[in-house]
Amino acid sequence: MSTPTTARSIGLAGTLGPERIARLAVHVEAAGYRALWVNDNPGGDSLAPIAAAAQVTTTLGLATGIVPLDRVTAAELGRRVGDLPHDRIRIGVGSGNAVHGLALLEAGIAELRAATDVPVLIGALGPRTRRLAARVADGILFNWLSPVTAALAMAQLATDTPEGRPVGAGVLYARTIVEPEARAALEAEAAKYAGHPAYSANFARLGITPLEATIDLGDPESLEAFQDVVDELVLRVITATGTDEEIIRVIEAGAPA
Repeated sequence: MSTPTTARSIGLAGTLGPERIARLAVHVEAAGYRALWVNDNPGGDSLAPIAAAAQVTTTLGLATGIVPLDRVTAAELGRRVGDLPHDRIRIGVGSGNAVHGLALLEAGIAELRAATDVPVLIGALGPRTRRLAARVADGILFNWLSPVTAALAMAQLATDTPEGRPVGAGVLYARTIVEPEARAALEAEAAKYAGHPAYSANFARLGITPLEATIDLGDPESLEAFQDVVDELVLRVITATGTDEEIIRVIEAGAPA
């Protein structure tokens, strides 16, 4: 059997808070994952949990999910990253609800480059944002892609990358469950995104349903289908009730071999 080329990471919501994420980070590191990605949401900052996780881990990569630059300025983000271990940190940014999102992203990336040496990835849904990421960022954070559409996106990333510039990393978030009891929560998450206009249009453009972009660790083929498709697969944990015990079961079930 060939060695898989896709690194595997775990994704958690910033709303869990620094204390819980620090406890869970210990399990993520022990299980052998490349990194812990923490989503940045209203009411759920990503940088404070990452700082807490950095204190209790030594080799685990630490990364922010998409930080919207219309809510957190690049200057503030650069300052807050300053005290974190730069050899383990990556930043994921997006435009949020900004009217001139591409301009905000390009200016924000330039500002972050001047403030910090940590890699910066762009959360990119549509083709224009993906082209920008290929030109100025260290990679793309893909979201809600099936294995087939993820492979096509990776091929397009290589095509969009200017000649002479290294192709950035392709990192894919995939909502992941392990227990049948979590199926309802997964379906609710899929329905929420299916009802979002931008995502709904993207699903229609790609010809997929949201559930085709998810993973059920109870079915080995579900995870295997994403292997060797992207550079890094982030198992974004979904559980029935969100307890630490449930989350740890997902971490252990999806651990790299």
